Amino acid sequence: MAAPAAVPAIPAGRVRSINLRAQLLWTARFRVLWIALGFALVTLIALVRIASLAMAGQAPERTSLEEALLPPRGEITDRNGVPLARAFPAYALWFDPKAMGDEGSPLVRSPEQVARELKAIFPDIDEARMARRLASGRAGYLRRRILPEEANRVFALGEVALEIPRETDRHYPQGTLAAHVLGYVVEDEGGKLGMEQVLDARLSDPAKRGEPVALSLDVRVQGALEDELRRGMLATNAIGAAGIVLDVDSGEVMAMASLPEFDPNVAGASGAKNVFNRVTNGVYELGSTFKPLTVAAAMDAGVVRDLGRHWNAAPVPVGSRTIKDSHPMGATLNVPQALVHSSNTVTARVADELGPERMRRAMVDLGMDRRPFIELPARGKPLFPAGKWSRVTNMTVGFGHGLAVSPLHLASAYAAMVNGGIWRPATLMKLDPADVPRGRRVFKESTSSRMRQMLRMISLYGTGRSADAPGYRIGGKTGSAEKAGVGGYRKTSLVSSFAAAFPMDAPRYVVVVVVDEPKGTIASSFQRTAAFTAAPVVGRLVPRIGPMLGVQPDERRDVDISDLRYLVDKSE
Repeated sequence: MAAPAAVPAIPAGRVRSINLRAQLLWTARFRVLWIALGFALVTLIALVRIASLAMAGQAPERTSLEEALLPPRGEITDRNGVPLARAFPAYALWFDPKAMGDEGSPLVRSPEQVARELKAIFPDIDEARMARRLASGRAGYLRRRILPEEANRVFALGEVALEIPRETDRHYPQGTLAAHVLGYVVEDEGGKLGMEQVLDARLSDPAKRGEPVALSLDVRVQGALEDELRRGMLATNAIGAAGIVLDVDSGEVMAMASLPEFDPNVAGASGAKNVFNRVTNGVYELGSTFKPLTVAAAMDAGVVRDLGRHWNAAPVPVGSRTIKDSHPMGATLNVPQALVHSSNTVTARVADELGPERMRRAMVDLGMDRRPFIELPARGKPLFPAGKWSRVTNMTVGFGHGLAVSPLHLASAYAAMVNGGIWRPATLMKLDPADVPRGRRVFKESTSSRMRQMLRMISLYGTGRSADAPGYRIGGKTGSAEKAGVGGYRKTSLVSSFAAAFPMDAPRYVVVVVVDEPKGTIASSFQRTAAFTAAPVVGRLVPRIGPMLGVQPDERRDVDISDLRYLVDKSE
């Protein structure tokens, strides 16, 4: 048997090489392990730090790179995240007379020729004034906010002294939409008017400007409100209009509009036209829209118990004046009939029986004696009768005269009247359900329930018929009041308003529309009163915004007003 072949011996050098390779591999693995452990330790420390900051209610500090990437001013959005105001890259036109050196003319061509060429690019500039500005040799801005295509045309002029620096500008992508709510920004001065002013510190804070601020507005509802207001204003040749859509349970403003509007994109240090906000800053005698509030206060006080009671509807002599109705309505009226026919005389008698002190207290509870509750800086002071009210003051306030308030005052009061009796301040900030204020009770729940019936009845059978929209169960009251002027009321100048809520079987939103000095036109059947001017705006608006707000039309549902219908229809 042959002997086994001998195993060749491994050379000593190769053994050393294998051992060295194994040692290096182990060392490499050991180092990788330590590096991994190091990364894990750093990650753990970072997580612990973030968790500790979160528990303390703080945000982790941003690095300088993160700071540089943030916009110089925070973004404002609507309640659904649609941008309303944001930082936007823009160009400017700057004149640098030293761009070509200290000696000689800063321009290749004459100032007059350059001004002529700039006029071709920017038709609105004053050519002579621009020529003088260029000839002065004074450095500075020639124009802010120029478009990229305009910047290219300026560059093509070949004038080195005309520089086009790129800057960050405040831009309002929705144009004039909600201008009175937003306000505008002035370079180096901050926010002016509106929420730009209110939120100025927060929007400028480096720790917060990366987080958008959500307002309560819904741009879809805002757009529809402005569109219908504009249509109503133009149809009646009115000088202005105002409107608000308010959530009755939270006080959130879903839309707020004042016309005519302004464009915040072109407003600057010199301001802008039409910045007056008729919703919050304008105060008006809002006429018969106050009658339901008077009836509600009288019901709460026990003055109105039996809705079938007949009240004297004859003219009311009070001192040197006599309160009358616009047209004869019969010898007597019950309260439902008085609201349907908008009787001044019966409402005045209800207020008289309620008494000046209790009427004044009701108006104070509704906030009518102070500026409206809202974040905006422009808030008009009501013309609230001072001191102890006289009998005539009490009676005239009862039907909406002698007390001037803003449309926002009226909207908040109607919200309380239909939501179960709870008054809450209005807000332009989007609220979490947990942050909705508790409010204060101003009407009994039973009173609120009755008033919902009567407001619905007015829209079905009274002066608010033109506001009714099938399936939306709208209820509301018209108001037409002459504007006060030097020497008394101006019979040719009306403020027409309609205050409404929907759906009246379970109210969710109040809508108030005011038309300032409407004229009798073909579109309004040559009438100026609210039934022909303000109420139709609501009738067109609600079907547009209802589905956006989660309110679908349902003609199978409605408020049960059968007992009131009997009282309205029965013979007197």
